[in-house]
Amino acid sequence: MSRSLGIAAAVAAVSISGLGFVGAGSAQAAPQDCSVTKGVFDASAVCGADGGANYVLHLDCVGLYASGPFPMYAVGPYKVLSYPFTPSGQTVSAGCTGMGPGVFAVATNAYVEIYNP
Repeated sequence: MSRSLGIAAAVAAVSISGLGFVGAGSAQAAPQDCSVTKGVFDASAVCGADGGANYVLHLDCVGLYASGPFPMYAVGPYKVLSYPFTPSGQTVSAGCTGMGPGVFAVATNAYVEIYNP
C-alpha cells in the first residue's frame, strides 16, 4: 500500500512540475509600469514609482502544501502573496516553496495587483 502511494506521489510530482515550464518567462502586469518574471517555483516583480498605491505580487501555485498545523498536508492549487509594497523600482519576490517543510509546488501564474487590506 505505501509503495503504491509513493509511486502515485512521484507521478503527481512529475506531472505538476511540468506545469511550471509552460508559463515561465516575463510579462507586463497591471496595475501600472510593472514587470513580472515567473520562474518554475517563484516569481519576482519590479514596479516603477507611481505616487502612492500599495501593490502585492500574487503567485498561483499547485502542488503539495501545508494545509494546517504540522503534519497536515494537501495537494492542489493555492496562492501566495508577497508583503504589500509601494512601487519604487525595487524587486519584490514570492515563492511556492515557503508554505511548510517538505513542500513541493510549482508556480502556474504571477501578476501584480493593488493591495486592498
